[in-house]
Amino acid sequence: MERRLILMRHAQSAAAGAASSDHERPLTKRGHAEASEIADRLVSLGWTPQVVMGSDATRTRESWEVMESSFQPTPEVIWKEWLYLTGVAAIERALGSLDDEITDVLLLGHNPGWQNAISYFAGCQERMTTANAALLHGQGDSWEETAVNGGFELVQILRPRSI
Repeated sequence: MERRLILMRHAQSAAAGAASSDHERPLTKRGHAEASEIADRLVSLGWTPQVVMGSDATRTRESWEVMESSFQPTPEVIWKEWLYLTGVAAIERALGSLDDEITDVLLLGHNPGWQNAISYFAGCQERMTTANAALLHGQGDSWEETAVNGGFELVQILRPRSI
């Protein structure tokens, strides 16, 4: 079965110290513009997730809040505390928790985990700055099978360009 995975780093957030904790840092004005632009580009390319799963940090939630209205139908959204500042093992866990009938997923999180995940899943090094979205395509009977076997190919990296 064809599988499409979007690994997206949250949009630009306020500097450390701008909130009571790193977990609570909000998006900046630029971050709002970045998230909106990437959502529009995903839609124009036909990369519409059925499920969005992400870190429960303020900056990831706000990134999705900006993006959500671009997608029809609205995807199911799942926030996980254990995706906050995590890595490949947690991303594999997230993918493995998905129903195998789901074919298009957006995982929204943080670096360095998301950048490392591209290397692990697709075998290439890519820099993931804020609001970058890596479009990965794979084949497999399950998400777990596709993820564990490194069965993804990097199709494209979307980067905000008008900011």
